[in-house]
Amino acid sequence: MPAPGDPDSKSRETPSRRPSQQDPPKSGNIFSRLATVPRPIKALFDKFPLVTYPACDLPSRAPRNRDQHALYVFLTEDGALDGGASFNPACLKWQAYLKFNSIDFHTVASSNHASPSGALPFLLPAGAYNTVHDQPKPVPSGKLQKWVEENSANAVEEPEDVRLEAYTSLIDRSIRRAWLYTLYLTPNFDSIAHPLYIESTSTNAFVRASIAHDLRLAAERELLKHGAVIDAEAIYTEAEDAFRALETVLGADQWFFGAPRPGLLDAAVFAYTHLLLLQDLGAGWKESRLGNAVRARQKLVRHQERIFGAFFK
Repeated sequence: MPAPGDPDSKSRETPSRRPSQQDPPKSGNIFSRLATVPRPIKALFDKFPLVTYPACDLPSRAPRNRDQHALYVFLTEDGALDGGASFNPACLKWQAYLKFNSIDFHTVASSNHASPSGALPFLLPAGAYNTVHDQPKPVPSGKLQKWVEENSANAVEEPEDVRLEAYTSLIDRSIRRAWLYTLYLTPNFDSIAHPLYIESTSTNAFVRASIAHDLRLAAERELLKHGAVIDAEAIYTEAEDAFRALETVLGADQWFFGAPRPGLLDAAVFAYTHLLLLQDLGAGWKESRLGNAVRARQKLVRHQERIFGAFFK
């Protein structure tokens, strides 16, 4: 008889025949037959059975009870001990935001290689643990705001202002692009990026040269996402317009949107203005156009001074 669903069932029939010894048995569960382990394989596993060993203990130098959260950021070892500000805007933004929200934490000098996501910062929540599997899961930067809201007893209530997303985007696009250009593609690379990001990674000249090449290439590729060529004048002009717009929205208020306490936008602006105004960052700024754009906006300068004095000094 034709097989059900066979498209050729009307024109083709299968002749009947007796089942032979080679035919598979009709009875029994087909899944159990497929799951049957061949004898040679079974004999191998009988001789070398799979064993699940217990989790390894942490190294003796690793802290077992930590009463503080640890924020892993780009920072010098001395800066980590002193609780100083990170020299990386993305890290400094969240460092400031945790302080705004009264989160008790300490900073750990780190690099992207130590991050589970491949980028800093990330937070390792406090807790007690005995093995590597007991450790709390790290919190990447993309989830830090939600984590803070859930874990701060005095969380900042972000203003419900429709402009918040627009100004945050302005920082992440225009100001960040100018930061990448001035840090990696101008003489500032040798005076700031090299001592802060490269010299601490290795003493080998060839390794340092390779890292320097990769960092500059990554910056170029990021900037070329926004145009066929890297136009320095256009990049700086957009950043200057962005700082002008931010000063306008800050106005005479202490914090953005007239909030009673600094919030996420304040942290994002401070992360750039503080570093651009810092004269002794690395070996000092050689190309200062972006820093001058901040100095021309005195309301942003005073905003930076308020945050640094209240939370970092």
